[in-house]
Amino acid sequence: MEEAGKGDIVVQMSMYSDNEQVGSLGKSYTKKDEQITTHSGDIVLYSGDKIVVFYGSNSWAYTRLGKMNIPKGDVTELLSNGDITLKIVIAK
Repeated sequence: MEEAGKGDIVVQMSMYSDNEQVGSLGKSYTKKDEQITTHSGDIVLYSGDKIVVFYGSNSWAYTRLGKMNIPKGDVTELLSNGDITLKIVIAK
C-alpha cells in the first residue's frame, strides 16, 4: 500500500460473519491470493479491493498483508463490538 507513504489511509469497516471487520479500499490493488486459514489479528486483502481484519478464524483465498501485534483477547475486544474506523499509518 504505497498510498500510506503519501498520508494516512482511513477505511470504514463493518462487522461480518462474527469473526471479521471488512472495509472497501476504494480501488483495486494487485493481489497474490492463496488459500489460507486466518487467525485473530490477521490483516488480509480480499478481492483486491477490500481490507479484512480478523478477530476469529476463516479459510479462504486472501493476500496476506500483516498481523496485529497485540494479544488475541485485545483484538477481539477491539473488533467485535460494532463497526470501526481503521487508520493505516506508516511510522516514520
